[in-house]
Amino acid sequence: MSSSTLQNTTEETELNRHFSDLEIFLQKKPLYYKEIDITRMPRVYAKIKSSFCYGKVIHIIGTNGKGTTGRFIASALKRQGVLVGHYTSPHILNFNERIWIDGSNITDEQLGVAHKKLLSILDFEDAQSLSYFEYTTLLALSSFEGCDYIVLEAGLGGEHDATNVVDKCLSVVTPIGFDHELFLGNDIKSIATTKLNAMSKNVILGYQKYDEVYHIAQRIATQNSSKIAYLKDLNNDSIVDMVAKEIKLTGYLKDNLSLAVAALKILDVSASMHDFKDAALFGRMSLVAPNIYLDVGHNELAASAVTKYFKGEKITLIYNTYDDKNFEQILQILKPVVREVEILRIKNTRVAPLKVLQSTLESLNMPYKMFTSLSRNKKYLVFGSFSVAEEFLKFLSA
Repeated sequence: MSSSTLQNTTEETELNRHFSDLEIFLQKKPLYYKEIDITRMPRVYAKIKSSFCYGKVIHIIGTNGKGTTGRFIASALKRQGVLVGHYTSPHILNFNERIWIDGSNITDEQLGVAHKKLLSILDFEDAQSLSYFEYTTLLALSSFEGCDYIVLEAGLGGEHDATNVVDKCLSVVTPIGFDHELFLGNDIKSIATTKLNAMSKNVILGYQKYDEVYHIAQRIATQNSSKIAYLKDLNNDSIVDMVAKEIKLTGYLKDNLSLAVAALKILDVSASMHDFKDAALFGRMSLVAPNIYLDVGHNELAASAVTKYFKGEKITLIYNTYDDKNFEQILQILKPVVREVEILRIKNTRVAPLKVLQSTLESLNMPYKMFTSLSRNKKYLVFGSFSVAEEFLKFLSA
């Protein structure tokens, strides 16, 4: 074996070790918290921000549609010949899905390099105290070294979200609705205020179900001297109709594309229909088999979008839910298009008790059974969070 081959093999082994270290490191961090220290991420980022070097940041905030809107923007920018990174969450099957660079998910080797760099610039105590999402946000920023643009998707909320520590050139606001009420509040005013307090000096606000969101956005924009544009006031771009027809986008996915096109115009990027051809983000009304749709929606807004999508049809709903979701309201919204519900068992400490879910279905007069197999004669929708999608895809590939 030549010395150069030996060196390459040694370097590859070292990179694999760093990626393995990252997996172990993240496994020790809980994914969910009952309380969040909102001072930690800004404090830690202030210490190390000089170690990062990346371009303009586009911040995606809202409740639904963040992933697809961000990917539409990132894909179009890539087609324009600029180096772009997209950070989204959570992942469905593979952690690498969270960090997309120049058209591809990040590799294990790249993750290992980013992890090694982070540990070299973080204090030991800071590295240990950071939450799973906070650390992965910094991991993404480390991975996006040299990118001309970064599309950062907020995780929970906006004002106190880990992604809000960076300077942004544009805030893109998707539909805001009820979700994560434990942290954000039980009314639209509280939820929207927390999210919209993250707005930068330039803002594009997507279509909103609740008029109150528009009023809150205008108030905060005035306070911050932000320039705000409203998608509802803009003329529908012909590109949106052409792309929607070409890649069969309807409903909320077409709305997300409209928002992305409007955001690109604000950035003075002239996109063509070819820029979005391969931009669909998996898990968003994805057709995973001829008769099976999969959508990772898990709240009332997502349920409303699904009901519109299948209006006039009856589908079999493969479903489960976390206990902290308002699943009675979600199922009530879905009921007009659901023939029956098949409950998919998932392994997660947050899952709603089976008896409670069954009792809810009975009270709504929705026929149900446990999921065991698929039929070619039924049209299915797999719906109810990333955990449901993950479990179903494992079944499908078995």
